[in-house]
Amino acid sequence: QVQLVESGGGLVQPGGSLRLSCVSSGRIFSITDMAWYRQAPGKERELVAVISSSAYSAYADNVKGRFTISRDNAKNTCYLQMNSLRPEDTAVYYCRAKPNIAGSLEVWGQGTLVTVSS
Repeated sequence: QVQLVESGGGLVQPGGSLRLSCVSSGRIFSITDMAWYRQAPGKERELVAVISSSAYSAYADNVKGRFTISRDNAKNTCYLQMNSLRPEDTAVYYCRAKPNIAGSLEVWGQGTLVTVSS
């Protein structure tokens, strides 16, 4: 069973940057689609960015041009580089893995809190 551990959250001022990391256990990371979601207080969880096993990436409109998702298959790690952070980016950020194997279920991390405030 794949397990995910996120890190890198914290308090940052508006305009600042953070890099989130998501480390996956197991041996199938290279064939796993990865994604970052976030959930702000009182709001539904929303998709932030996705990266496929072939490294195709896509972004939500409200983070496009500011956030970059990437992966390092040698380290079983997915990253989310967040630049030009805004107060509205404040949320708990979750990593999600979906192996490209028939019948596989998606797996979620425990989340890491990002607070953008002066």
